[in-house]
Formats: sequence, structure tokens, C-alpha cells
Amino acid sequence: MTNYVEDLATIRGIMEERTKFISLSGLSGILAGVYALIGAYFAHRTIYYSNKTVYEAYRNGEWSPEIIQLLVIGFSVLILATLTGLFLSIKKAKKLGQNFWNPAAVRAINSFAIPLLAGGLFVMILLWRGQVAWVAPSLLLFYGIAVYSAGNFTFSVVKTLGILQIILGLLAALYPGKGLIFWTIGFGVLHILYGGIMYLKYER
Repeated sequence: MTNYVEDLATIRGIMEERTKFISLSGLSGILAGVYALIGAYFAHRTIYYSNKTVYEAYRNGEWSPEIIQLLVIGFSVLILATLTGLFLSIKKAKKLGQNFWNPAAVRAINSFAIPLLAGGLFVMILLWRGQVAWVAPSLLLFYGIAVYSAGNFTFSVVKTLGILQIILGLLAALYPGKGLIFWTIGFGVLHILYGGIMYLKYER
């Protein structure tokens, strides 16, 4: 009987590894949220302590110091969150005795990367056209679509996070002047909440 139960557990583990990306780290979600909140603080200082608004700072393709600073902040948060997520997820996979680059992980990363890449290119077009007000809504929308898509190959809470990001993106589109607030909630607060749920439910 014991061997039968152990065999079932082994088979279940193999099937789960092939169909679900279970090495995703909840702690990386918490840290990504913290990075986003820090980035939002510096972005707030850049926007509200400047002598001109973001719309004035970027007009007709003019790359002012304020716009460059905001881009540096955004890319810094993205790079830190990505590297942290990879490091902690690889570490978790080793702890579980699994290969990080399993078929489920590859499918999850592909499902996440394609909408995110499309969103990044779309945002660059918006900047090129001087449509700064639509940057935050577009980032939230495409990121939400990417997260929801990747959620098909990992924990269900990830799909919920994706839906909430999409909703925030739509709300940000209704209030284009409040983009930083929605950006802070989506990339900061929601990531901390989702990461905490992941950590408490699957890793603690």
C-alpha cells in the first residue's frame, strides 16, 4: 500500500512538472512589488518636483531630462524584478529537485514574453508619437494580458493577478492623468499581495 501511494505521488509530481510551472517564487513577487513602490516614489519626485509637467517635458519627440529619468526608473524596476524572479525561481527549483527549464516553464515564459514584448513596442510607438498619457494604461493592459496568459501554465493566483492588472489598465485609460497611481497599485501593491499569497500557500 505504501509503495502504491509513493508511486502515485511520483507520477503526480512528474505530470505537474510537465504541465505546471511550480518553481515560480512568491518571494520574487513581493520583492518586485517593493521595487515598484520605490520606483514610484522616485517617479513621483521627478513628476511633481519638476518645473514642468510630463506632457510639457515630452513634446514633439523632445527627450527632456525628466523623461529620460522616468525611463531609467522604469527600466531599472523591470530589470531588478526580472533578475530577482529568475534567481529565486531557479533557487526554488533546485530546492524542489526539479529542472527550472522544464517544458511547462518554457511555455509559461513564452506566453508571458510575447504579449509583454508587443506591449513594450507599442509603448515605444506611443512615446515616439508623444502620447505620454497612454503609457501607464498600455503597460498595465499588456502586462495583465501577459500574466493571465502565463497563468495557464502555473498557479491559478497568477491568472487572478493578470485580470486585476487588466482592470487597472482600463481604469487608468479612463483617468489618464492618474497613471502613476494605477501603476503603483498594479506593479507595487498587487505584486506584494500576490507574492504574499503565493509564499504563504505554497512555500512557507
